Amino acid sequence: MPRMFVTVACLLACLLTQVPSTLGQPAARPTTPASRAARPSAATVGAARYDLARLGEIKRVVEAAIARKELPGAVVAVGTEAGVAWQASIGRRAIQPTPEPMTADTIFDAASLTKVVATTTAIMMLVEQGKLRLTDRVALHVPGFEKYGKRDITIRHLLTHSSGLRPDLEFNPEWNGYDTAISKAIDEVPAARPDERVIYSDINFFLLGHIVGVVSGEPLDEFTRAHVFVPLGMKDTMFKPPASLVKRIAPTEKCRPISFPCGQDDGTWLRGVVHDPTARRMNNVAGHAGLFTTAADLARFARMLINGGRLEGVRILAPLTVARMTSPSTAPGERNVRGLGWDINSSFSANKGDLLPSRSFGHTGFTGTSLWIDPGTKTFIVFLSNRVHPDGKGDVTALRARVANVVAGAIRIAPTPLADTHDFAQAPPSGAVAGRAAAVRTLTGIDVLQAEGFSRLAGRKIGLLTNHTGRTRGGQSTIDAFFAAKNLTVVALFSPEHGIRGILDEEIPSSVDEKTGLTIHSLYGKTRRATPEMLQGIDTMVVDLQDIGSRFYTYMSSLGYLLEAAAPRGIEVVVLDRPNPINGWQIEGPKPDALPEGAERSFIAYFPTMPVRHGMTLGELAKLFNDERKIGAKLTVVEMKGWSREEWWDETALMWVNPSPNMRSLTQATLYPGIGAVEYANLSVGRGTDAPFERIGAPWIEGVPLAEALNARNLPGIRFYPILFTPTSSVYKGEECQGVYFIVSDRTALRPVRVGLELVSVISKLFPGKLDLKRTATLYGSADQLARALTGEDPAQLEAQWAADEVNWRTLRSKYLIYR
Repeated sequence: MPRMFVTVACLLACLLTQVPSTLGQPAARPTTPASRAARPSAATVGAARYDLARLGEIKRVVEAAIARKELPGAVVAVGTEAGVAWQASIGRRAIQPTPEPMTADTIFDAASLTKVVATTTAIMMLVEQGKLRLTDRVALHVPGFEKYGKRDITIRHLLTHSSGLRPDLEFNPEWNGYDTAISKAIDEVPAARPDERVIYSDINFFLLGHIVGVVSGEPLDEFTRAHVFVPLGMKDTMFKPPASLVKRIAPTEKCRPISFPCGQDDGTWLRGVVHDPTARRMNNVAGHAGLFTTAADLARFARMLINGGRLEGVRILAPLTVARMTSPSTAPGERNVRGLGWDINSSFSANKGDLLPSRSFGHTGFTGTSLWIDPGTKTFIVFLSNRVHPDGKGDVTALRARVANVVAGAIRIAPTPLADTHDFAQAPPSGAVAGRAAAVRTLTGIDVLQAEGFSRLAGRKIGLLTNHTGRTRGGQSTIDAFFAAKNLTVVALFSPEHGIRGILDEEIPSSVDEKTGLTIHSLYGKTRRATPEMLQGIDTMVVDLQDIGSRFYTYMSSLGYLLEAAAPRGIEVVVLDRPNPINGWQIEGPKPDALPEGAERSFIAYFPTMPVRHGMTLGELAKLFNDERKIGAKLTVVEMKGWSREEWWDETALMWVNPSPNMRSLTQATLYPGIGAVEYANLSVGRGTDAPFERIGAPWIEGVPLAEALNARNLPGIRFYPILFTPTSSVYKGEECQGVYFIVSDRTALRPVRVGLELVSVISKLFPGKLDLKRTATLYGSADQLARALTGEDPAQLEAQWAADEVNWRTLRSKYLIYR
């Protein structure tokens, strides 16, 4: 059952108790004699429920933060369903260009509080009216949204930030206009599947704001004014405040030209104009930002929610709607627990503090705003600041948590028992393959070609780039299958890294194949490009290699170089496609750092915008390389049959063959994008042991504290335990190492590149000065991110910066995808 609110009867009545405040109290809202007789005063409830002297500590805590320049000032209000019990106006609302004191009636840019106060409320009202359903597909209300794999995204996915859409639109190239933003959202390519993970996204909510207008016939600002703010008496809450109110509005920052539209070149103070650049470009009205409000108005809104959707005789929402809206609504197992719009327990809910119970809910705003509500004690906390004033350097994350702790410590009554439930049950994402009884029978490119009797290559003179991974479903090597074909001629063989048999970890000379007598030209020896002499007498180059799904696995580079060599000679390239063993839809990691003009891309970073985990097959990559690098080779991909993007290797019923000497299992391939990304550091990743890439260590590491610290990070899909091992080759050969072993508990939830970054962060903190990352950026891609992880920046924040790279890659690659 969803949680329900239980009304607490209040029997005492007295005058509002004076509370500490540097600049006084707001005037009490007038009430009628009838209402005074029917309900006790807020002060009565405040005295009964709170230790008011303890609440007075809030002022000291905020003033200390002001002294640390974390914010210029704040208005804080604490109250119950009956009213405000304690309030203070502290510090200044403006420092530049002229200092101004903070006042109780200061109007603040609410930033992301817009999401819950305006947009979520409007959406839930429309759900109550039967005009929307939470299960409605977004495309039902936003035509065209279904493209690029967004068909199954629903209203609930938007409300819970589980749609898979990235955090925001880019600011560059410059764009402007509400319709342009909606058009860009329609053209978005998801960064994840619906319910795969929570990605906090402004795009979700400006789409919801748009849907309010589509369904109701009223733009979001007009709908919320008429149906929420005016009925609730929220007289100072609005989008686009008029010029007459500017003197009461707390300024944020100067609007710089890069944050268009801005006004003057030297920057114009944002005061009454929304701080959020995307909302500003959408004409200052958007579902994710744009609302302005006061502490008094937010207190009235919070009281409405605590009262089950009613305030002073006005019903905004039904009690069941409030209960549903503030209950967990993300998929079971999701670590970031969110309600519909509201935050419950996520990486963004630091403003909850350490003492408020799990059933409480709230939200924050980027400008320094916060609202948190505990229905069990019927307490709300309003914290309004303009921490971005004057220079954007303020930070109230820790302060909001401290304020919440002070409030929780001042509560005198025991909380009313409320059910902590997670009654939302979600079926697996559309197209999911987990748990199916039987694997699909996948035919690779060589199987398809062989079934056709090699007819499409009849009469050709073939050069064959392959190795031991090139083999039919029946186990015959591709070399033998081609050599046995009577309607073509194999002229020469070509081998990539690790050689034709895939057993070497060194440069490889050219040689002769003992079985066929054919020359084997090495493309991982003195040259990595096919020379004219190697290609002599060949009209078709056939490629059959098993890629592993990571940017720095070199088989794709050998393919790219071959396309470049074949194009000017008119040689056709035929790629016999094979599965991406770690599936074809998950993408992760930063793109490689930009190179100086004219510099050649490294052999382990062939394409300049590819994230670490690319989510494509070798055939799809060939198409992308050929077009995007304008190679212009004659290219044919022999497509697989029976493979779809969500499938892992073990769902294909194909025999696993080690693609390289140290890639011995699907588990190792799954971990490789992250562990391989950091192996150029002075760390052993298990080469020279029985389980490479399933462990990491060094002689200077202590395994027990490392495992404890990594497990404390609660990374999805993986656990760690301490081990001892002695590599027989590679880094630290013959030296005893301590480190950790990786246990993959949920391969779909696992973010391996994030794991690699976490390793850098935790190892550098535990063993300062020991970790050497000089060469690591070559694999990982971003020297800046590695440096920041090394100096203590949270990997979660660094991971969020990959979103644009991941989405740009999804958009680029969408043209070249063969399989669905």
